[in-house]
Amino acid sequence: MPVLVSNLQGEVPVEDGLVTTIIHAADSVLAGEKVPAGVEVSVALVDSERIRELNHRYRGVDAPTDVLSFPLDDPDDAPDGPETVLGDVVIALPVADRQAREYGHSLRREVAYLTVHGVLHLLGFDHHQPEDKQRMRNHEEAALASLGLTRDA
Repeated sequence: MPVLVSNLQGEVPVEDGLVTTIIHAADSVLAGEKVPAGVEVSVALVDSERIRELNHRYRGVDAPTDVLSFPLDDPDDAPDGPETVLGDVVIALPVADRQAREYGHSLRREVAYLTVHGVLHLLGFDHHQPEDKQRMRNHEEAALASLGLTRDA
C-alpha cells in the first residue's frame, strides 16, 4: 500500500523519522481496515496559510485547521491491476506542532494521530454523531496502539 509523503511547507523541520511515522500510521489504518493492497494514499504537509485556503475553498471555513481529507476512489472498487488512489490527506504541520505542545505530547504522536484521523475520513468515517465519533475514536486508538503510541507519547 503506497503512502506518498510530500513536505510542501518550510516552517517546521521534517525529520526522516516523521515521514516514517506518517507512512506507518497510514499503513496501520489501511491494514487494520483490510483495505486491498495497491491502494495509494498521499499525505501533504503544508503551512497554515495553505490549509486555511483549502479549508475556505472546500468547507467554507476561513480559518486554518489541522487536517483535511480529500477522498478519490473507493477501496472496495480496487482493481487487481493498477493502483487505486484512495485520496489525499493534508496536514498543517505548524498547527500540528502547536497542538502537540498544547496537548503535552510529541510532534510525532500528533502527526501520527492526524494521519490516522485523515485516512479514516478517506475510508468514510466521520464524527458528526456521538456514536460515529466514538466508533472513529476506537479505530484511531487501535491504530495508534499498533504503532506503540499512546496519548502521552
